[in-house]
Amino acid sequence: MNIPSTLKTTGRAAASLALVALSTAAAFAQEAAPAAAPAAPTPVLDTGNTAWMLTSTALVLMMTIPGLALFYGGMVRKKNVLATIMQSFAITCLVTVLWFMFGYSLAFTTNDSAGLNSYVGGLSRFFHHGITVSTLWLPGVANIPEFVFSMFQMTFAIITPALIAGAFAERMKFSALLIFMGLWLVFVYAPIAHWVWGGGFLATAGVLDFAGGTVVHINAGVAGLVCALVLGKREGYGTTNMAPHNLVYSVIGASLLWVGWFGFNAGSELAADGLAGAAMMNTQVATAAAALAWMFAEWIVAKKPSVLGIISGAVAGLVAVTPASGFVNPTGAFIIGIIAGVVCYISAVKIKHALGYDDSLDAFGVHGVGGIVGALLTGALADPTINALGKDASVGKQIYGIVFTILWTAIATFVILYIVKALVGLRPSTQEEVEGLDVTLHGEVVP
Repeated sequence: MNIPSTLKTTGRAAASLALVALSTAAAFAQEAAPAAAPAAPTPVLDTGNTAWMLTSTALVLMMTIPGLALFYGGMVRKKNVLATIMQSFAITCLVTVLWFMFGYSLAFTTNDSAGLNSYVGGLSRFFHHGITVSTLWLPGVANIPEFVFSMFQMTFAIITPALIAGAFAERMKFSALLIFMGLWLVFVYAPIAHWVWGGGFLATAGVLDFAGGTVVHINAGVAGLVCALVLGKREGYGTTNMAPHNLVYSVIGASLLWVGWFGFNAGSELAADGLAGAAMMNTQVATAAAALAWMFAEWIVAKKPSVLGIISGAVAGLVAVTPASGFVNPTGAFIIGIIAGVVCYISAVKIKHALGYDDSLDAFGVHGVGGIVGALLTGALADPTINALGKDASVGKQIYGIVFTILWTAIATFVILYIVKALVGLRPSTQEEVEGLDVTLHGEVVP
């Protein structure tokens, strides 16, 4: 077909105009379209947070060995000091291995089984499977190595069963202790840690526990009371002099506990920041206030302020401020310390004697009662300007957490004790107990 040249020229011009229009429209459309969101930066290790958490982990480990070992060791009779210190040391070793194998996984991973994640974790971190030197905990938030987080939590898992031993000091077989503590870690500590810190149902319900008032202290205190009741009283209790053999050891131990507790509470922020600083200040204020409150209460009632009293008061303050340390202001911590010092004195000295149970070193009177006081006051005194989570705090939510912890701990501890009793027995013979556990169980004596 023969097309006139003028039409060809016109056609080419129209085509060119069309191309220009399309190009212009595309350019305007590109400018009008929103820019693509930049890719999220890859989380990198926070060296400041990591350094603080390494330090905190060492501080918390120091709380058990040598802190608690000396604190408890000084309060028993001389014939049982080595056996008591041995308990803290052996528990440290046993829990370390069990935590590495499966304790950490049960507490801090997600359970794939339908409906179980609210109650216990899974086994995805069995033997720390899948954790490398590059694996971060809370990537984008804390940015610390998961190995460090697991190790930090391991020190909490170590001290909790070690605290229980104070309730049955001087009267449990060493073989029974090892079996009991192993089973207790798996069936009591790991699930409760998951409930509160691992995304379980207490966390979902809004129960606040910054550093272990529920997980560590109520848990250990109630378990200790059950142990004391099931094992019964020490031979000669109420008629034989059972005064502490060396309070100097106990003062040193309490002092190590106090210093180590900064890692316990301030370290639970998992970061080197302002909230960690607030938790540290709260810890110091509450501890000093509780020590003085216990001392003055004893001074009024017994007419003399004792060394055992002031160090016991300090520990009561440390216990009570633990759940609140990252939620209250220093005035709140001061109030917690005063109340805890007086209440724990009444519990450990008056109520225990009135009811007649033998909680040897006041594991329940200080840790159980102090933990309950601290948990309740966390709900009452939480300050949203310190921690935004405090705006939803309530005493009712805290009671919910306390009740479930007490029930599970008491029932499970009771069952475990009777399993151990059936396997190896719980107590040494009367003669062995009278002679002393150092020589009869371990073949050693303090000169």
